[in-house]
Amino acid sequence: MNILRTSILLAGLTALFMLVGYLVGGQSGMVIAFLVAAATNLLAYWNSDRMVLGLYGAREVDRASTPGLYGIVEQLADRAEIPMPRIYIVDQDQPNAFATGRDPRHAAVCVTTGLLDTIGQQELAGVLAHEIGHIKHRDTLTMTITATIAGAIGMLANFALFFGAFGRNDERDNPLGIVGTILVAVLAPIAATLVQLAISRSREYDADRAGAEISGHPLWLASALDKIDIAAQLHANPVAASHPATAHLFIVNPLAGTRMDNLFASHPSTENRIRRLRQMAGVAGP
Repeated sequence: MNILRTSILLAGLTALFMLVGYLVGGQSGMVIAFLVAAATNLLAYWNSDRMVLGLYGAREVDRASTPGLYGIVEQLADRAEIPMPRIYIVDQDQPNAFATGRDPRHAAVCVTTGLLDTIGQQELAGVLAHEIGHIKHRDTLTMTITATIAGAIGMLANFALFFGAFGRNDERDNPLGIVGTILVAVLAPIAATLVQLAISRSREYDADRAGAEISGHPLWLASALDKIDIAAQLHANPVAASHPATAHLFIVNPLAGTRMDNLFASHPSTENRIRRLRQMAGVAGP
């Protein structure tokens, strides 16, 4: 069901991209938009890991430099029955983590120095199991493609607005007229963002469950999420603030987050996530 739902949402994003292309240049614009969507997806497929890791200045580590971290990832990857992912560290005070890569054979997990300084070894295992859950379910590719299309829709919508206001506006190029162009140019990026965030929230819940199953201890992740959520709101993440389209990749919203599961939240509320994990562990209470 999750695969079907995600496929439908991704198809909807692509259709929205083509609609904006149609408003920019009619039939030819729609064809060009489709080709651009295919090209951006291909770029994201082959280069998503290098792009994100480079953006955050991540440095790769190995067993010799970080034996404890390496050992945890190695054990969890073995339990999840996936190849050993590469491991990266970002020099960032905000405690956080993310995974990237097009498939389990080309995957990487990345943690911040703030995370290593904030939580204990068991909690770290819970966080890393969550990220390995993303890798095992190939969420990293889905989320990267979603972010790429959503960002491209915003860019294309700006072109639609510009050409609608200052370019030719006959019925062959734009059957909706200038008012329709303005409405779509404004609403299309909002709709794309909503779809992107809906996919992200669903994937986080799924990765929480997968991570709890991989580690065998749901409360490890629950405890880590509680600490990370509090600390993340005390430390800014300048790179994420400059590139908000990458915020959904992190285990906790790097932009200080929201306390509710609302339409514009990139992550589920931490309280809801912790409650679900406690229920998995058979612990009563909120």
